[in-house]
Amino acid sequence: MAIGWLAVLQSVPWSEVISNAPKVADGAMKLWNAVARKPSPPEVSDSSTQPAAPPESQRIAALETRAIALEAAVSDLHAQMLASSELIKALADQNAQLIQRIENNRVRVLWLSAATAVVAVAALLGILLAFSWHGA
Repeated sequence: MAIGWLAVLQSVPWSEVISNAPKVADGAMKLWNAVARKPSPPEVSDSSTQPAAPPESQRIAALETRAIALEAAVSDLHAQMLASSELIKALADQNAQLIQRIENNRVRVLWLSAATAVVAVAALLGILLAFSWHGA
């Protein structure tokens, strides 16, 4: 199972992911700002307590009732959009932090690899010098 994850991680173009992380965070921030600036639809009071009326005014009353229901639905959708954009912003921020940590770890691994190579070369030279002194 670890080999599968390793293959997946190796196939990811990390340089592109790292270079695009700030763009993703900025895009999420712009979305959040755009959605947060939009005003909520105004609340409309329920006017369904009208007396019985002729057919024309009943149609108008039915249309008003539908309009009120649609305004409530739009208000609910606006609230959902606001919550969704907040979630997207939070995920983009987490993604940017994750990418930064991955980049830090990549740099550390490079430094540790270089240090290990230097230590390995020094150990090999030490072994070769030890054999050359015993052989002479």
